[in-house]
Amino acid sequence: MSDYVLSCCTTIDTAREWADERGIAVVPFHYEVGGQSYEDDFWQAMRPEDMYARMLRGEDAKTSQVSVGEYTEHFKKYLEEGRDVLHLTLSSGISGTVNSAMIAAEELKDKYPDNRVIVRDSRAASSGFGLLMQRLYELQTQGKTIDELSDYVKEHRLEVNHWFFTSDLTFFIKGGRVTKTAGFFGTLLNICPLLNVDFKGRLIPREKIRTKKKVIQRSVEKMEEMALGGSAYADHCYISHSACLQDAQALRDLVEDKFPKLKGKVEIFPIGPTIGCHTGPGCVALFFWGQTRID
Repeated sequence: MSDYVLSCCTTIDTAREWADERGIAVVPFHYEVGGQSYEDDFWQAMRPEDMYARMLRGEDAKTSQVSVGEYTEHFKKYLEEGRDVLHLTLSSGISGTVNSAMIAAEELKDKYPDNRVIVRDSRAASSGFGLLMQRLYELQTQGKTIDELSDYVKEHRLEVNHWFFTSDLTFFIKGGRVTKTAGFFGTLLNICPLLNVDFKGRLIPREKIRTKKKVIQRSVEKMEEMALGGSAYADHCYISHSACLQDAQALRDLVEDKFPKLKGKVEIFPIGPTIGCHTGPGCVALFFWGQTRID
């Protein structure tokens, strides 16, 4: 058993089994649909198609971050075993959950003086967050210390590239990421905006592309442009989607054709309920290791 635990939020958007196989501890966000509250538990409480159907019917969907008390209880489980904890949070550009985690870690210092909770802002989201956790798991299995991994996060987290698009602007308009006017004309002209996560961990619209087929192709072009090694990229690649598996598979096929040296096959995951409450259906995201995000 390692002397420290890797920990994160369920917003890594992989799967419970994925985290369990790697010994990664997860703490859940919470979400609400139509006034009913649920735990973000990798879609155990509700199927994604049911949540999106309710959202499209007009039921309000909102999320809440992990509380200080929940973080405290989560960290205590491992401190009481005599183990340290390295916890990564969802990007501070999207959520304030990092502040709650840091408060909880500070409050536990006196009670558990022989062990530590180190909290780091991932500056990542969805399966890009998961991709960063995959790298930390690999480094942990190589015998790297908790301090080495903590430093790695600070030095390399901005190398996780996030590129994503949506074919349904409804919830991007509702969340204010696309203006109503732009959304109206975007829908009329069949525009699928291409966005990414910037160096502060915020979601930023980058390009307006007409038709889904073209935005899928453009996503692959972005990966060729930004990935470490270009078309010789030889690391993991993840894709996540919100109820549009065929689009995710179309992107995967192009990626696997363009990047024959990938480390294994492209892995596809459903966008989790916390992120999905904001994207709605029709969103596809591509994640890979690439050039450092500088804007």
